[in-house]
Amino acid sequence: MSQFIDDVNQRTQMVGQNRMELLLFHLGGSQAFGINVFKVREVIPSPPLRQLPGSMSLVRGVATLRGRTVPIIDLARAMGLRGAAAADTGAGQKVVVTEFNRAIQGFLVSAVDRIVNVNWQDVKSPPRGTGTDSFLVAVTEIDNKLVEIIDVERVLSIVNPLPTEVSASLREDAASQQARKIVIVDDSVVARKQIEGAIQGLGFDYQTFKDGLEALEFLEQTAAEGPVRDVVELIISDIEMPRMDGYTLTTRIRDNPELQDLKILLHSSLSGEFNTDMVRRVGADAFLSKFDPDELAVAVLDQTRHPDRPPG
Repeated sequence: MSQFIDDVNQRTQMVGQNRMELLLFHLGGSQAFGINVFKVREVIPSPPLRQLPGSMSLVRGVATLRGRTVPIIDLARAMGLRGAAAADTGAGQKVVVTEFNRAIQGFLVSAVDRIVNVNWQDVKSPPRGTGTDSFLVAVTEIDNKLVEIIDVERVLSIVNPLPTEVSASLREDAASQQARKIVIVDDSVVARKQIEGAIQGLGFDYQTFKDGLEALEFLEQTAAEGPVRDVVELIISDIEMPRMDGYTLTTRIRDNPELQDLKILLHSSLSGEFNTDMVRRVGADAFLSKFDPDELAVAVLDQTRHPDRPPG
């Protein structure tokens, strides 16, 4: 299974086509869960773990993987599925080693199934009342069975909460700068809250949307009522989202004469040169890896600066 990462360059061909690949796995039961392959470095048998005194109970320990110390998180326990992973400990467990939000961590799972190719249009917001809905960003159907796509950013935020407050010097810079509404597009509740905290720190107005299609519909409606640049200053968009991803959203904006001049900052938990290349290909103005409030604030101030606009 770890060999699939070697084929990542082939998988990039579908990016920009509103498609992704999901790694399917289980957490001790029949329910299938998914994570975007681009977040996954490798899948390995559960390695020997060293316990860390004082660590959270959902961190099962740390392992040395390829010369790095990596925390191993019990994903079932983190999501509140008590008994699922505990009943399935021992031989056969796998660790899904992931990289996102500038960190490497492993998720302990009971079994790994396979990789599937899906269209973002077939990925929907999660239904409420599933019991795990607060840890889901989306659901889709594979072979007539529901697959729950996990908000791994929320899981990681439990183990390693990230700051959202912008430094005082940047708040002072923003005080002398005017900006229209900032549009925030992200399917993760945690990510939206992090971005909101930074934008609030700058004192700018904002509006949030949970996927690219929802944001595009808002922009098109705004443009129908008058010049969209009179209302919207900047779009901060995630890349991985149900219904319409950030690359497709950017392409649709650039193809629309009434929207094409809008500034777009792609803000993703995925990092690397691949994303930088895709930013240029789809026509976004900048790319930033999640999440550092000051770095986001600097990027927002840079994209919203108007030398010809008087302060006030």
